[in-house]
Amino acid sequence: MRRRSAALALPLAALLSACASLPAGTRPTAGETLAGRLALRVDAIGDEQPRSVVAAFELQGAPEAGRLNLSTPMGTVMAQARWEPGRVVLVTPQGETPYPSLEALTRDVLGESLPVAAMFDWLHGRPWPGAAHVANPPGFRQLGWAVDLARFADDTIVAVREAAPAVTVRVKLDRS
Repeated sequence: MRRRSAALALPLAALLSACASLPAGTRPTAGETLAGRLALRVDAIGDEQPRSVVAAFELQGAPEAGRLNLSTPMGTVMAQARWEPGRVVLVTPQGETPYPSLEALTRDVLGESLPVAAMFDWLHGRPWPGAAHVANPPGFRQLGWAVDLARFADDTIVAVREAAPAVTVRVKLDRS
């Protein structure tokens, strides 16, 4: 457990550091772009302390190939996840780190895996077609997550994984 906390500290420090930005040369990804603010909380379990991240985000592309930027409140991109078939990397001011999958990347950086592929659909207020779902008004349950769409008209989506440790992701989309 302590190893995960130590592993979490470096990427989160990169996310929260306001002194550096990403190296140039990040190429754009084709596809839709969704942007807004993201608040993620991982509840405490055992001797682990609760963890949370608040950042602006920009999600571009598709589940197969895309990019997720996390930025400071001042707009500086502090970390970028990029993926395409056969390649997943986390880019920070310290360089690139390869990962075997998006789930592995989110588990290492945030302490728990997030279903990034499903989030493309969830942010549109619909279940991901890649897995079964069950209606759970005012939303649905999928992949072990309860997706709450009660404030979807206000561009707010909340997804909660109730399995320990509980994880809550709150997203406020910026719509133009």
